[in-house]
Amino acid sequence: MTSSVLRRASVAFPPLAIVLSISAAFSPLSFAQTASDQSLEPVVVTASRTVQKASDVLADNIVITAEEIQQSGQTSLIDLLQKKRGVEITRNGGAGNSSSVFLRGSNSKQVVLLIDGVRSVSSTLGDATWSAIPLSQIDRVEIVFGPMSSMYGADAVGGVIQVFTKKGSGAPRISFSAGTGTYGEQVVSAGVSGSVEGEHRIRYALNTAHEQADGFSSRVDAGQNPDKDGYRKRSMSGQFSWELAHGHELGLAFLNSRNNAEYDNGLSTYNAHNIADVDVYSLYSRNQLTENWSSFLQLSRSYNEDRSYTSALRSGLARSDSKQDQISWQNDFQLGTDIFQLLVERREENVSSTEMALNRGRAVNSVAMAYQLNHGAHIGSASVRYDNSSAYGSNVTGSIGYGYHLSKELRVSGSVGTSFRAPTYNELYRVDYGSLDNKPEKGKNAEVGLYYDDGKSDFTIAYYHNQITDLLTNKTCTKGSGTCAYNVNKALLEGISIGAGNTLGDFRLFGTLDLQDPRDKTTNKLLNRRAKYHGAVGVEYAKGPVSSGVSLAFSGYRYDDAANKNKLGGYALLNLQVGYDLNNDWQLFARWNNALDKKYEVARNYQTAGSNVFVGVRYGFK
Repeated sequence: MTSSVLRRASVAFPPLAIVLSISAAFSPLSFAQTASDQSLEPVVVTASRTVQKASDVLADNIVITAEEIQQSGQTSLIDLLQKKRGVEITRNGGAGNSSSVFLRGSNSKQVVLLIDGVRSVSSTLGDATWSAIPLSQIDRVEIVFGPMSSMYGADAVGGVIQVFTKKGSGAPRISFSAGTGTYGEQVVSAGVSGSVEGEHRIRYALNTAHEQADGFSSRVDAGQNPDKDGYRKRSMSGQFSWELAHGHELGLAFLNSRNNAEYDNGLSTYNAHNIADVDVYSLYSRNQLTENWSSFLQLSRSYNEDRSYTSALRSGLARSDSKQDQISWQNDFQLGTDIFQLLVERREENVSSTEMALNRGRAVNSVAMAYQLNHGAHIGSASVRYDNSSAYGSNVTGSIGYGYHLSKELRVSGSVGTSFRAPTYNELYRVDYGSLDNKPEKGKNAEVGLYYDDGKSDFTIAYYHNQITDLLTNKTCTKGSGTCAYNVNKALLEGISIGAGNTLGDFRLFGTLDLQDPRDKTTNKLLNRRAKYHGAVGVEYAKGPVSSGVSLAFSGYRYDDAANKNKLGGYALLNLQVGYDLNNDWQLFARWNNALDKKYEVARNYQTAGSNVFVGVRYGFK
C-alpha cells in the first residue's frame, strides 16, 4: 500500500516549483487545518469555503465531530451517516458492498463528496465510492444541505458532504485502535501526529488502517450463491504542512484506500468480487498577502478505479478508471466584517472503461464570486458561478440568502439558489446506454429555516422546495441494453427537516424527523429508494469515565423502482453504544447495532446486517 501511495504521488503533480511560484488562496483544506487556532467556537468550513462560526452559517448543516465519531463506535461511514437528519442510504449487502447516500430526497449523483477539499467521484457512474471511504481515517464530517453549485459547480444539487482526514498539532502523539465483532469483523488502525514548533512550524499526521469481515450472503433471492460475502479494506492518509513565514504555509495531504468486496453473481462457484480504489492527493500554498487579502492555491488529483471480477477468464473482468486533476485558486478580501471571494478553477476528467469504445477526457473551466455579509444581527450571502464544459456546454448558477439574529441564540434565515448535475460518462458515452444529446439536470431551490442553540438546547426546522428539470431517467431504447438515459422527466424535492436536542445534567436527549415528498412530477411516482419520512430519537449519558447512548433510527416504506411496484417496508433499528476510559490514554468501547435483529431491506433482494456487536480498545484517543 505504501508503495502505491508513493507511486501515485510521484506522478500526480508537476514540479513543486510551479506551485511555489503562484501565491494562493484559502480553501476548505487550509481552514480545516487552522480553524482550531482561530476560534474556540464551533465552526463550519464547507458552506462558504471559509471558516464561519456555526451561528453565522445560513445553509442548513450538520457537523459530526471527532468525539462523536469515537463515541458512536461505528466502523463504517455509511452507518454513521444513516443516523443523521436529512440523510438516507442504500447498500447492496454488507459493510464493504456498493453504497449510496441521498440528501433531502436527492439521489447520490446529486451529492458532492469532498475529501479535504478535493472532489472524489466515479466519472462513469457519477457516484462517490462510499464503501471505500475509511471511517478510521476521518477526523470530522460536515454535511451542508441545499444547492451548492454556485460554490462547487456540477452535481451539488442536494448538498455537499466533506470529510476531513486526521491532522497533527502539538506534542508528538501515537494513536492505536483495535476491535472485533459479529460477522468476523476486525479493524486495526494506528497513527502518529504532532507538530514541531518554532519560527517555521511543521505539522504532520500519518495514519493507516486495515479492516476485514467474513460478512453474510448479500443476495436473498432465488438463483444466488448463498455463500458469505466478506470484504478487505486497507487505507492510509497523511497531512503535512510547513510554515515558511508567518502567514505563508505549504502543505500536502493524501488518502489512499482499497476495498476488495465479494458479492453474489448467480450460482457461479467463482468468488465474484469488486476491487475499488479511492485515492486523493493535493498540494497547497496558503498566503496572507496583505492584512485584508488571503489567497490559497490547491493542486489536486483524485482516482476512482473499479475492477469487477465475475470469472477467472479475461472476459470476466469489467474495468472503469476515473482520474480528475484540478487546480483551484481562491482569493478572499476582508472588507470590514464582510468577505468578498473570487475563485478560478479548472478540472480535467479522464476515463478508461471496458464499457466505452474510446478513452475519453473532458474539462471544465470555472470562475465564481461570492459575498459574505455580517453586520450585527444581519447576515447574508450572494454567489454566482460560471462553468464551461468541453462536453456539455456552459452553466450559470447563483444563490442569495439572508438571515437575522432574533437573539444571540435564535436565528431565522431564507435562501434561493440554482444548481445543476452534469451527465455522467455513462449517460453520454456508454455505447449501449448513453447519448451525446443528454444535457445537465437543472435545480431551483427555495428554503427557509429557524435555528436555536444556547449551548445546552438546540432546535432546527427547515422547509425546502427544490424543483428539478431535465431529469435524467432510464427509458426503453433500441440499443443493446434495452434501456437508455434521456432528459425526459421533472422532479420536486419538497420537505421539512426537524432536529432537536437538550442537555439535562449528565444526559442529552435528541431527535430528528424528516417529512418529505421526493416525487417524479412527470409520472407522479415517488422517486425510488426514498421514504416519505425518516428520523431518529435517542439519549446519551456521560459522567466521569463512562459514556453511553441508545438510539432508535426509523424510516417509512420506499419503492425500489421508478414505477413504484416493488415496495421496501419501513424499519426501526435499535442501536446501543458504550465507552469506558481506563485512564487518559486507554479506552474500552462497544456498540450493538440493530439490537432487536430487525429484518429489512434498503435495496430489493439485498440483505442487511442483523443484530451485530463490535468491541474494541483504543489508545491516545484524547
